[in-house]
Amino acid sequence: MARYIGPKAKIARKFGEPILGPSKALQKKSYPPGMHGRGRKRKQSEYAVQLTEKQKAKYTYGVLERQFENLFHKAARREGITGNNLLILLEARLDNTIYRLGVAPTRRAGRQLVLHNHITVNGSIVNIPSYSLKPGDVVGVREKSKSLESITDSLSARNAKRYPWLEWDGSSMVGKFVTYPERDQIPENIQEQLIVELYSK
Repeated sequence: MARYIGPKAKIARKFGEPILGPSKALQKKSYPPGMHGRGRKRKQSEYAVQLTEKQKAKYTYGVLERQFENLFHKAARREGITGNNLLILLEARLDNTIYRLGVAPTRRAGRQLVLHNHITVNGSIVNIPSYSLKPGDVVGVREKSKSLESITDSLSARNAKRYPWLEWDGSSMVGKFVTYPERDQIPENIQEQLIVELYSK
């Protein structure tokens, strides 16, 4: 299987951040995984720093190498700053939006809901996690899936955090992708300029 399905704690320790969801491993073991994790840190090359940042973005959004490269080239063709465009396109993915709306507790769970035909876009079922939303698109939970335990649990545990580019109606379980987000509205700790520099080599 091409997509990473291994231990989430290992990835969190690798990057020093809980990028795949909350992890107690960072508190217990605040050093990288592996037999040399506790050892002295060597100074990383410029390339290694840039590559690490790209890998962090890929793991965070659950995107494969070819998908990520295609998104980067798409971002480069758009007007504006390439790095910002890249993150905006990643945020516009359907699986990410399901996670942001609180319908799923993680992006992985959001991806599964989309694959299993539980999600609609503008009234039609869409089962493509990478589907790119456009401003004005309406995202909802399919009528038959509204009582699904995983969805109701996620929505009941949904914190008060709201994102300015999304709207959500809890009574009808329908959300709206209002507009593309601004870079300062995206909470992910990703230095997109390093990714741009990597692809510019």
